[in-house]
Amino acid sequence: MSEPVALTPTAALMLAAGYGRRFGSDKRTADLGGASLLGASLALPCSMLDEVWIVLRPDDHSSELGLPEHVNVVQHADTALGMGHSLAAGARRLSRESSADCLALFLADMPQIRRATLATLLALASPTRIVVPTCAQRRGHPVLFGRAFWAPLCELSGDQGARSVLARYADAVELVETGDPGVLLDVDLPQDLQHLRGADSMG
Repeated sequence: MSEPVALTPTAALMLAAGYGRRFGSDKRTADLGGASLLGASLALPCSMLDEVWIVLRPDDHSSELGLPEHVNVVQHADTALGMGHSLAAGARRLSRESSADCLALFLADMPQIRRATLATLLALASPTRIVVPTCAQRRGHPVLFGRAFWAPLCELSGDQGARSVLARYADAVELVETGDPGVLLDVDLPQDLQHLRGADSMG
């Protein structure tokens, strides 16, 4: 079966500026069966979207993270202050430099989102809609924000991400049940990574 075609030009925005203190080290470079956690998380958006942006820490050297050549890097001093600041910095760059009508918000520690899931979400992308994947009625990522909602994303701060935007524009939110646990599974602790390695070896 062919994948649904995205009718709305969409850019990926991955947040990778967190310090992952609960993990105990830089989890972005942790090995996940031959690829880093960051590399594994980037693989899906890079394979399905022509435009990919990543928000890094202000002190990062992007060359040390092994990023694909076509990935656009966002670095800003405020990204050290929390997820809201990181998202705002990325949204401001996209607002100025991207011609996309939708952004797909990815997190750098979520490598198991299925390709079919992203294809389904992209087919629903719209400049005036927010598309949120769910699994077992729990909301996950990536969340697709139409361009109509980029301005409030640009104003975010703190560490709450885009929750306030989702609440403010609840009427524009479309929940999509995916049956994909990958939209929920992130890596916060070393044992989370071990669990993913075990799942990959069995699958």
